[in-house]
Amino acid sequence: MLNIVIFGPPGAGKGTHSVRIVEKYKMVHISTGDIFRKEISEQTELGLEVKGILAKGELVPDDLVVKVLVSVLEKNPQANGFVFDGFPRTIVQAEKLDETLNSKNIPVSLVLSLDVKEEELIERLLKRGAETGRSDDNLDVIKQRLDVYRNQTEPLLDYYLKQNKLNTIHGIGKIDDIFAEVCHVIDAQI
Repeated sequence: MLNIVIFGPPGAGKGTHSVRIVEKYKMVHISTGDIFRKEISEQTELGLEVKGILAKGELVPDDLVVKVLVSVLEKNPQANGFVFDGFPRTIVQAEKLDETLNSKNIPVSLVLSLDVKEEELIERLLKRGAETGRSDDNLDVIKQRLDVYRNQTEPLLDYYLKQNKLNTIHGIGKIDDIFAEVCHVIDAQI
């Protein structure tokens, strides 16, 4: 089983490449962001709680994210592997993910880190906000999300580097070219 963490700041292309990885390698896509947006649109209790947190540009608490993650893993026992998109976002979440996967004897195989300069990220997110109407894609919230990323999520680079699982991919250019590099790294693990 191949388990991949796709990593990068907001707007780096995690969702775009996760979908392509899932299609090519027949894996299960776990996007905590997609799960939470669905809950928000359906105005569930979880959705309303998460909506307030995201509106401030903050991260959803670890215990809530891990609860959702375990549920998805349990619903897909026959999966070829999982692509974790937007998770983990903190060292504590990474440790909980390792603990959960290791207890099932299905550890994280590799981490793909999409490297994109901040100016490009802001441009992409503003464009996405204009096209999709996502309320968290406005300049103030984008800057807050990037600060949270730098302070809470970026330390994961070192965490996975120490495990020899980190693979950095240049995330600017044509999507097909970036995906070719992603596939090159994955194919080297198979």
